[in-house]
Amino acid sequence: MDWFKRKDKKIKEKTKKSIPDGLWEKCPSCKEILFKPELDKNNSICRHCSYHFRMDYRKYLELIIDEGSSKRLFENIKSLNFLNFVGRRKYDKQLDDAYKKGGNTDSIEIYSGSIKSRSVIIGIMNFAFIGGSMGSALGELISRAIVKARKENKPLILICKSGGARMQEGAISLMQLAKISAQLAKFSKSGGLYISVLTDPTTGGVTASYGMLGDIIFAEPGALIGFAGPRVIKQTIGQDLPEGFQRSEFLLEKGFIDQIVSRDKMKNRLYSIIDLLS
Repeated sequence: MDWFKRKDKKIKEKTKKSIPDGLWEKCPSCKEILFKPELDKNNSICRHCSYHFRMDYRKYLELIIDEGSSKRLFENIKSLNFLNFVGRRKYDKQLDDAYKKGGNTDSIEIYSGSIKSRSVIIGIMNFAFIGGSMGSALGELISRAIVKARKENKPLILICKSGGARMQEGAISLMQLAKISAQLAKFSKSGGLYISVLTDPTTGGVTASYGMLGDIIFAEPGALIGFAGPRVIKQTIGQDLPEGFQRSEFLLEKGFIDQIVSRDKMKNRLYSIIDLLS
C-alpha cells in the first residue's frame, strides 16, 4: 500500500477559498439556492418558482415610477417621543437608531412622480423602521399625501408593508386609523382614485384602515395580510386554520382583494388601471 503514501514533503495543500457572506439565498418555497446579485436584478423574485422575497422599500420607487420623475415630499415630518414613553428601551433611543439605520427616513416616504407619464402621488412604507409601524408621523404624512392628491387631481398609490400600530405612542397611534380614513373618504367623495398595494407583511392597523380602503386593491403573491397574525388567531379560537390562511391567494378567493399582481408586472398593471379610471 506504499503508493498511497506522500513521498514529496514539499507538496502543499491548497487553502480553501472563503465564500463571502450574503452571496447566496435559499428560496423558502422551492428550496433552490439563489445567487443574491441575480435575485436582486430579478426584483427579488425566485426565477424557479416566482416566490416573492421581501424587497427594500426604495426598490419599489425604481420599479414603479418613471426614472427621473420622482420628488420626495414632506421630508421634515418625523416621529417624536411626545409621550415620554419608556419601556425596556427608551423610545428616543429607538427612534435615533432607526433613523440612523434607515437613512434619516420614517416608516413611510411620500413622492410625486409619474407612471408612463401619468402623474401620481405615491407612498411607500419602510418596514425597516420599527417594523413599518403606524405612528403619528405616518398618519400626518399619508394625510398630507391624500390632500395633495385631491388638490392636484392625481391618483394616489400606497405600497403597504407594516406590523401594525406603534405601541410607544399609545392611543395616538390608533387615532391615525380614523384620521387617514376620514381623509380617504373626502378624497373618494371628490372623485379621487386610490390604489392600495399590499405586500408581505400587511397586518394590524394598516389592514384595518387604509390597506383595505382602496378603490382597487392589489396584492403581491404569497403576501401575509391580516389584522392579527395566524398564530394569535389560532391560540384565541383554539382551532386549526385553513391552508394558506391570510395569504393573498386566500383573500382573493374570499373577495377581500381585487387582483394578485407579480412585482415585475406591477408598473404596467397600475398604469392600465390609472389610464382606464382617471
